[in-house]
Amino acid sequence: MTMETAQDRALLHLGQALRERGYHFITPTPLTHERVNQRPQNALAGDLPGVFGWSRPFQHELLPPPLFSLMDQAQVLEPCGPRWRSRVRLSSLDGQLFVHSAYPTDSADAVFFGPDTYRFASAIRCHLDRHTGEIRRAVDIGCGSGAGAILTALARPQAEVLAVDINPEALRLTRINAALAGADNLRAEHSDLLSAVDGEFDLILANPPYLVDPGERAYRHGGGPLGAGLSLAILDAALGRLAPGGTLLLYTGVAMLDNQDPFLAEACQRLAPTPLTWRYREIDPDVFGEELLGGAYTRCDRIAAVVLEVTRPVS
Repeated sequence: MTMETAQDRALLHLGQALRERGYHFITPTPLTHERVNQRPQNALAGDLPGVFGWSRPFQHELLPPPLFSLMDQAQVLEPCGPRWRSRVRLSSLDGQLFVHSAYPTDSADAVFFGPDTYRFASAIRCHLDRHTGEIRRAVDIGCGSGAGAILTALARPQAEVLAVDINPEALRLTRINAALAGADNLRAEHSDLLSAVDGEFDLILANPPYLVDPGERAYRHGGGPLGAGLSLAILDAALGRLAPGGTLLLYTGVAMLDNQDPFLAEACQRLAPTPLTWRYREIDPDVFGEELLGGAYTRCDRIAAVVLEVTRPVS
């Protein structure tokens, strides 16, 4: 995959250099990130994970000159008083490294990667392990860092894999991450849901934002009264675009209200009149518990991570 700018090429080379040095980092939730960084001993980065994982300020002398130079060329150096911070993080998943936004992810075009990404990846692996049919075309809606699309492209190298998003920064980092992983069968394109791509798909993936975010940041805000608006819109868009035998794999979060699942109720209304087969399961009963302290969630019991798989029969 060809990088369009010198800045992108430098960021790719930075990822390759870190991989060669054995860099590894698992990204936690924002709350855990905040708590760990607040410890006095973590005020400054002391190693590569401190710089590129925990987003801590660092002394120029900490990094080998080639790494510092690549950061400068990639324009990911941010002055922090007499020190520096990285504008990007790199996270490990299934033997690959993924570039995404630094902590904290405050900007409107931030590109998210975290525990939801790891759960999404696990759901994809489970599906691919069970799926015996050929996957000719796949698409990841709202691809973010490109993790879902890239893992699929690597697992099915003969497939045409599309990664779509409305965030140009997400598409840029997806292209860099695909090149870093060697996923040559992936193409990243701008599209609002599936509006800008044609045809049917054997696999439609989605890990959409599902929270109610007062700032309505694209990577976090799901819309609707409890954050399910985008997930339902993806379900609606995907139902008519599944090839025979094709599957929608939707990983999302659901705010449970009075011991009921409002997203499942909405999905049932949409799926009941169709010939489609589907399965639904909670894979984590309690995520982002801090959200229950205020805002739209003050009456909710919990937020659960769920997976909905919808398949179009072959005939």
